Amino acid sequence: MLNRRTFIASVSLSPWVAQAAQNKPATGVSRLPSRPRVISSDNGIRAVEKAMLVLKVGGSSLDAVVEGVTLVEDDPEDQGVGLGGLPNADGEVELDASVMYGPTGGAGAVGALKSIRNPAKVARLVMQRTTRVFLVGEGALQFALAHGFQKENLLTEKSRLAWLKWKEGLSDSDDWVAPPSPKAEAKRPQGTINCLAIDSGGDLSGVTTTSGLAFKPPGRVGDSPIIGAGLYVDNAVGAAGATGNGEANIRVVGSHTVVELMRQGKAPEQACIETLKRVVDLFKGNPPQLNFYAMNKKGESGAASIYKGAGYCLHDGTQSYRLQSAWLLEKKTA
Repeated sequence: MLNRRTFIASVSLSPWVAQAAQNKPATGVSRLPSRPRVISSDNGIRAVEKAMLVLKVGGSSLDAVVEGVTLVEDDPEDQGVGLGGLPNADGEVELDASVMYGPTGGAGAVGALKSIRNPAKVARLVMQRTTRVFLVGEGALQFALAHGFQKENLLTEKSRLAWLKWKEGLSDSDDWVAPPSPKAEAKRPQGTINCLAIDSGGDLSGVTTTSGLAFKPPGRVGDSPIIGAGLYVDNAVGAAGATGNGEANIRVVGSHTVVELMRQGKAPEQACIETLKRVVDLFKGNPPQLNFYAMNKKGESGAASIYKGAGYCLHDGTQSYRLQSAWLLEKKTA
């Protein structure tokens, strides 16, 4: 799971283009275009493997990405999505997801969905079974129930204890008291999975699914279910998705920007880098972490992050890999 802090205290700036070029992963993996192909965030190694299996038996790129991320949504040990996702400030798990299907340009999304572990599947149904794009809260829940999804408690014991520790560490003057022990820093991790696929015919699809910022205000929705921010697919050009600080990404409409740069001829990795520069400029050189993943119509793919150390997963049709993302900035060490 990506472990991303909401705000970073200090960074070391270097020339963006030069640094990004100098810090490409030395993996030895061929970057030649191929189809089918699947890329995901770095918590998606099982997702890309499952998605490729779906593609190889004739499934659509949409089936592939949704089935891929479902494995992660169903995993109670991954606290960034689905079952076991870290809850909001009230201790309730709220999930967000979006899907896009390249051949039709269709899109579906759900936000602040409670009690349903697979928001990506619900988002796909919003696309397929309604004339709308985005359902939220109680309306999204009722829609899911109407289509046969079952309500369940998504808060695992592991996630409940993480929430309780955060709650107890908020303040020395409230009514919550932690057990006697050294006070730990109250971290607010985020977790998201993005998955993009192209099939052998060149059709693209994507999905982004998340439990969002841990311990968020109830009702907070980040970038993941927002078409153009957390996900964007244009079947004539390519697809892009994001993980990281949602508020920063919304402000630059990041995934759409990446696709538009690919439309202008940028390679996927370079399109991600150029979009991240806008975030760095927006935050005056001290941005939160943000990661983009992209694939073009040829099947070429790439990923980039603001800070060094992020990665992504790729399946080239033969084998799955974990790769290092290109990056712009390096955190200063104390």
